[in-house]
Amino acid sequence: MEKLIELNDLLDTALFYGTNNLNMMCLKAQFPSVRVVARGPTVKVSGADKETARFEEALRLCEHYCLQTGQLSEKTILQLIHGEMKTEAPAGNLILYGVHGKAVTARSGHQQQLLESYSRTDLMFAVGPAGSGKTYTAIALAVRALKNKEVRRIILSRPAVEAGEKLGFLPGDMRDKIDPYLQPLYDALQDMIPASKLNEFMERGTIQIAPLAFMRGRTLSDAVVILDEAQNTTIPQIKMFLTRLGINSKMIVTGDLTQIDLPPSQRSGLADAVERLADTQGIAVIRFDDKDIVRHPLVGRIVKAYQSPTTPQD
Repeated sequence: MEKLIELNDLLDTALFYGTNNLNMMCLKAQFPSVRVVARGPTVKVSGADKETARFEEALRLCEHYCLQTGQLSEKTILQLIHGEMKTEAPAGNLILYGVHGKAVTARSGHQQQLLESYSRTDLMFAVGPAGSGKTYTAIALAVRALKNKEVRRIILSRPAVEAGEKLGFLPGDMRDKIDPYLQPLYDALQDMIPASKLNEFMERGTIQIAPLAFMRGRTLSDAVVILDEAQNTTIPQIKMFLTRLGINSKMIVTGDLTQIDLPPSQRSGLADAVERLADTQGIAVIRFDDKDIVRHPLVGRIVKAYQSPTTPQD
């Protein structure tokens, strides 16, 4: 019997096979009667039906462990095959394991609320101060959904609104001008997906990062769709975005209503949407506060200081 086994798209095959292919050699050694050829995401195995099936079962065990934890070693492979691996139930705040096995968790009460709301609703608003983990948690939920094959793609967007600088004066073509606005989204993804795999996903369109204007006219199905910095949308823009939601999709909208860069004459689309939709069935609004801030301790104090009224100077 000869069989082709396709590995999960999100699996980092370099990590899975090990340095100099040592992990795969270790796995092969446990099944000496089968012949194995592994190239990229495809493993070809041939041999007696029973042994081939046993090899595939062991391979899938190792694949699942590597996907969940972001690591794999020869010792772990042997423990998995021989049933000696002691696994503990994941903590209730665990979202996924990122690059190098880093656990990405909900680290505050409102991050946990966003995690729990994700399983119950298709549209979530996460509103709160800088550093409270709104965007990071949202992206982690999207990557987990992609890893578990719940969706086929992730779509991340931001409005390209100037915060002091003017796009026209920045160097380069339009992509060069826009990329700085999208960099925080790249940073979060790089924590959760190996660089080579992330580049591949972006080239294939499995992960798309684009300014809000690029969303017009699309129907976003089979995806987790995230709109970041939504406080800088106008009312027509956020209405356009929210109505892009397609079948088998989740949408998470994040923003900080204390950092609006729109002209004073324009009302924030995020503020308007939260007010209009807060009591709508199937929509969750999670209001983060300074207690959720997970950056440097000084960030929380800075946010508090700017929330307090100031005394006019003589």
